[in-house]
Amino acid sequence: MFTLWTLIEASLLCLNAVCILHEERFLAKIGWGRQAGQQEFGAPSAKHQILNLIRSIRTVAKIPLIFLNIVAIIFKLLLG
Repeated sequence: MFTLWTLIEASLLCLNAVCILHEERFLAKIGWGRQAGQQEFGAPSAKHQILNLIRSIRTVAKIPLIFLNIVAIIFKLLLG
């Protein structure tokens, strides 16, 4: 059954997945490392914008994700 909780849980899992991406181990192997995000002139490309989004999510959402994961685990333990 698709509920609001499953939507919240899916978004929490996606945020966790973005936060654990390691630039040197994973992103650099597919050509999305720190050097790939640098552009000389003009408007930023879609790849550059996605890399900036990944970096900003990792920076901003790290601490709140810890608490949200704890709440989700407690919620799952208590309510199943």
